[in-house]
Amino acid sequence: MEYPFTRKRRLRASQAIRNLSQENNLTVNDLIWPVFVLDGFNRSETIASMPGVQRMSVDVLLDQLTPLHEKGLNAIAIFPVVDDEYKSDDAVEAWNPEGLVQKTVKTIKSALPELVVITDVALDPYTSHGQDGIINEQGDILNDVTIKALVMQALSHAKAGADVVAPSDMMDGRIGSIRDALELKKHHNTAILAYSAKYASVFYGPFRDAVGSAGNLGKSSKASYQMNPANALEAIDEIAMDIAEGADMVMVKPGMPYLDIIKTAKDHFNVPICAYQVSGEYAMLQSAIDNGFLEEQKAVMEALLCFKRAGTDAILTYYADRVTQWLNP
Repeated sequence: MEYPFTRKRRLRASQAIRNLSQENNLTVNDLIWPVFVLDGFNRSETIASMPGVQRMSVDVLLDQLTPLHEKGLNAIAIFPVVDDEYKSDDAVEAWNPEGLVQKTVKTIKSALPELVVITDVALDPYTSHGQDGIINEQGDILNDVTIKALVMQALSHAKAGADVVAPSDMMDGRIGSIRDALELKKHHNTAILAYSAKYASVFYGPFRDAVGSAGNLGKSSKASYQMNPANALEAIDEIAMDIAEGADMVMVKPGMPYLDIIKTAKDHFNVPICAYQVSGEYAMLQSAIDNGFLEEQKAVMEALLCFKRAGTDAILTYYADRVTQWLNP
């Protein structure tokens, strides 16, 4: 028989056969929409560094969220924009039962009880210094003191009705402490999504603008607790520790620059692997789209499909609202 016996192009000959032989698919079930919430009523603000994304009060958010939920969007992740008057060195507002996140969770779960509501468990929106932990006079992050605050924050979210609490702080041992506290208070069905492999990345800049922590953080670094971008094996250790402590799902953050970490994690662990297409990734992609360098829908869908190919089970993406409508017009 003459060469070539195998022609890989046979399965690329038409759109129909390409669809039939496609290995990975993106569906609305893969999407988690990260949203920035404001206190008050009938409020929305644009975010200069994230064109197309808004900060919203919960009533405005619900107006957008309800039709998306009807089209199949299953989950959101809430990130609060906290006024400076509620920020302090000890972040006590983080576990206020009548705080912004707690009130937002109650409102959304009342209106859309089947929607999965994920809350960010971290102190940086509430600290006057912008760090994810409580600090001493020398500016050092106090790991175990911070954990006590995170436990109270997570419990307040669970009591408000959050389906999933997502510790994003990277303190050592916080997953086990939060799991123990949830069980003790009989929040048995509250899942933990651990930000297990969260890197000290430059790609978080627009997010910090969005939640208003950039000014508080200033030129300070989070490198003493977030991971070194040069390290891969360390990420596997972090994920394994969080699963052992009771994490139900794990997160790799940022997303696309760390697809190798996602792939390795999927190969090693039998829990859902989530990834965050973070604000800097969004800003770069949207800038190219807005300048006419890339076609929006094709570029976004290809980027998200790459997450699926790497092994991601769920993707936090600021494009979730648009993608939901593209997938289910």
